[in-house]
Amino acid sequence: MTRRLEGTVALVTGASSGIGHATALELAREGASVAVVGRREDRLTSLAAEISDAGGKALVVPADITTAEAAAEAVERTVDGLGRLDTLVNNAGLMLLGPAPGADLKDWRRMIDINLMGLMYTAHAAVPHLVEAAAEAPRQVADIVNVGSLAGRNAYAMSAVYSATKFGVGAFSESLRQELARQHVRVSVIEPGSVDTELRTHNPDAIQQHITAALGDIDRLQSQDIADTVGYIVTRPRHVAVAELLVRPTEQV
Repeated sequence: MTRRLEGTVALVTGASSGIGHATALELAREGASVAVVGRREDRLTSLAAEISDAGGKALVVPADITTAEAAAEAVERTVDGLGRLDTLVNNAGLMLLGPAPGADLKDWRRMIDINLMGLMYTAHAAVPHLVEAAAEAPRQVADIVNVGSLAGRNAYAMSAVYSATKFGVGAFSESLRQELARQHVRVSVIEPGSVDTELRTHNPDAIQQHITAALGDIDRLQSQDIADTVGYIVTRPRHVAVAELLVRPTEQV
């Protein structure tokens, strides 16, 4: 089977678990060398070993991208270590749910810092390298894929600030798409519905029970489902841009 990303380099944030982990593996299977970025170095090291054992190439980049300096350093380490940058997958995120009245403002700040500012910092640092890659072989196109959420289309009670960050991801993605389109840097946003990852476990038990009750007994998405979606977007021909994809479990209303 043709490895459609052979000769390219991808950077995936939030790669230590869930969607990021699955996406790094998917891009490596397509032939990309992958920089895996996150805060949990031990998990990144295990992921890089898994990629290497399968014949791929991975670079471990431990980083907390909630500062502009750290995000820029992660991008530069990727380019220095792997030679270029063709694909950026902004996946790192945090979901802390609960009532807005009386909420812990530190939780709000944490979500804004990683879900929105971290994504924007990393994109800002990556764009010059992506523009350069898009002008060169092997593909003459580059991609930014931002992982948003169904909560970035529909606001819900108990998710005011999480939704605000994901609405922001959608707005930033569309504006950046328009700015970079003529340079063949495609910008896409994926909006998953409920995915079976550890994201919800960052909440207290009562909130997790609320989420479970709201969803009911449905068959939720798996991380690989979103990794497959990323793979689809970044392997389209040069003239095809998928700007937005909403992916929900079949039973989620």
